[in-house]
Amino acid sequence: MKFCDLLRALFVLPSMLLSASLFADDGRPNIIVFFADDLGYGELGCQGNLEIPTPFIDAIAENGVRFTAGYVAGPNCSPSRAGLLTGRTPTRFGYEFNPIGARNEEPEIGLPIKEVTIAETLQDAGYTTGLIGKWHQGGGAAYHPFRHGFDEFFGFTHEGHYFVPPPWKGTTTMLRRKSLPNGSKGRWVGEKGLIYSTHMKSNEPDYDANNPIVRGGQPVVETEYLTDAFTREAVSFIDRHDDKPFFLYLAYNAVHSPLQGADKYMKKFAHIEDVHRRIFAAMLANMDDSVGAVMNQLRKSGLEENTLVFFLSDNGGPTRELTSSNLPLRGEKGQMYEGAIRVPYMVQWNGKIPAGKVYHQPVSSFDIYATAVANSAGVTVPEQVEGVDLLPFLTGKNRGRPHETLFWRQGGKAAMRHGDWKIVRMGKRLQAGRAKWELYDLSKDISEQTNLADAQPEILSELISRWNEMNSEMADPLF
Repeated sequence: MKFCDLLRALFVLPSMLLSASLFADDGRPNIIVFFADDLGYGELGCQGNLEIPTPFIDAIAENGVRFTAGYVAGPNCSPSRAGLLTGRTPTRFGYEFNPIGARNEEPEIGLPIKEVTIAETLQDAGYTTGLIGKWHQGGGAAYHPFRHGFDEFFGFTHEGHYFVPPPWKGTTTMLRRKSLPNGSKGRWVGEKGLIYSTHMKSNEPDYDANNPIVRGGQPVVETEYLTDAFTREAVSFIDRHDDKPFFLYLAYNAVHSPLQGADKYMKKFAHIEDVHRRIFAAMLANMDDSVGAVMNQLRKSGLEENTLVFFLSDNGGPTRELTSSNLPLRGEKGQMYEGAIRVPYMVQWNGKIPAGKVYHQPVSSFDIYATAVANSAGVTVPEQVEGVDLLPFLTGKNRGRPHETLFWRQGGKAAMRHGDWKIVRMGKRLQAGRAKWELYDLSKDISEQTNLADAQPEILSELISRWNEMNSEMADPLF
């Protein structure tokens, strides 16, 4: 080594160590949000599923807190994501419905630019922000993740995407069809890794139409199985930014359709007789290993002690479509029963919150925004955020409920949880007035089997009045 190089090293190394020390002590944790897609309440090992091992996701619960009453902002993908990103009830700003297909490209459809996301707040405070995976907050240029506070983006903008490009090598692929090759109904199993099924009475959505995988603002050709590709990018993001505070929103599209199981995971679950369920198991196990790889990179970078980690699903599982179970909850994605809006949800922050705790009071995806920002030194939670800082509740400093009331509306479908009581209305979009309200006591009936609307008319009336009052605060749908 030349003398000048030696001098340079002697000056640079201490400054690097000082920089790392300052970062570690500056009160700004890294933040990672793992956001699964269409994962049912009952599908993780820590949630009681013994059929599909999920040790790496379970480890987040073991090292932190698992919520048994964790709610999201909507019963399907896009409004749920809007609620997480803004920390607000999405119907307050008209983001009520779930755009699919070509509607993602329409100019009026997307997360309004005036809404301040968690990424924007953290970016303005000096965080490096990254989105990897599914966006589904508008496919037009006006709604690009870069315009909502993200420094980096690798993923797609619509509601779904095939996990590998055609002809889908290395996977077993099961697609929805209106009719089988022989013109009949049921299931057709080909000899070359392709299965057709008419169980949903429709064809597989055109997920990849005008919906490329994008790095930043430019389409790229991605050949790796998408869950693995997103994991590769997440590991790279952490490795490249482990010298400064970062926010990583890792929005997997697993276990959302299309049903495509990678070969090595299909072999792992060869004992599952029903190939439909076997593909789902392969997709879930693949995502679990991916969570493990990301957490391993945190440890490798020496950041596990200074990173706030959340894991949750965007909504309940569409059981008929995927086999994704919401047991013991009633209902599925798209409804207003617990199976649609109560999700697997957990948080880990070593040394800051207790490990192995199970928390039963209602919490919301809104709380991710509030908790992350409130615990980042020098950053203020915006006034419009409806979430709360969960740390005082998890450490026992606050023994109350984080939320007394939670509200949902999607056309004629609606719900409210107030205390342990819940009202549900399952009306069609233009016929809300024809649907009757149902009433459930969640403290005794988590599965919503006993409708108490007739037995408890006063409580029903009070909750309907509360719902109407909150509903008056909401905006008209944007689309």
